[in-house]
Amino acid sequence: MNKEQKNEVIEALKEKFSQYNNFYVTNTEALSVSQVGKLRRICFNKNVEMKVAKNTLIRKALESIDAERYSGVYDSLNGVTALMFSENAKEPALIISTFRSESKTEKPVLKAAYIDSDVFIGNDQLETLKTLKSKQDLIGEIIGLLQSPAKNVISGLNAGSKLAGIIKALEERAQA
Repeated sequence: MNKEQKNEVIEALKEKFSQYNNFYVTNTEALSVSQVGKLRRICFNKNVEMKVAKNTLIRKALESIDAERYSGVYDSLNGVTALMFSENAKEPALIISTFRSESKTEKPVLKAAYIDSDVFIGNDQLETLKTLKSKQDLIGEIIGLLQSPAKNVISGLNAGSKLAGIIKALEERAQA
């Protein structure tokens, strides 16, 4: 690979890193060609982009964007590296986990994950990443919590008016 080709790969990677707030660094070394093909199809169907690149080019792309911001990822750039880019932070974790169970293998191995400026290092973080809630999920929960007291007040007021109606009917019946 000549210098011009390397620069093209670095630019393409920079574009991907800038486009997505979430990416996973995985090791797919022991997977067969058919397994990698299957993994790529699953990623494609779930709107996760999977790219394989040399570790030095990945590091140069990250350093040229913001060397300090991505510093936690550098140590995991060794061996065969496949990157998984996604808008949904937990989707790649679900894909990896499902793929492992269906293929009865321990690969791909999670080396690191960069999720909204947080770095998760190591394969043992996969379970944590599978339970992450998206920004939209958290906003929905907060809105639900904020609406709950208002709903209780409204239902109380509605119940109060019904109770007042019953008391008034009983009072009128007693007077009659």
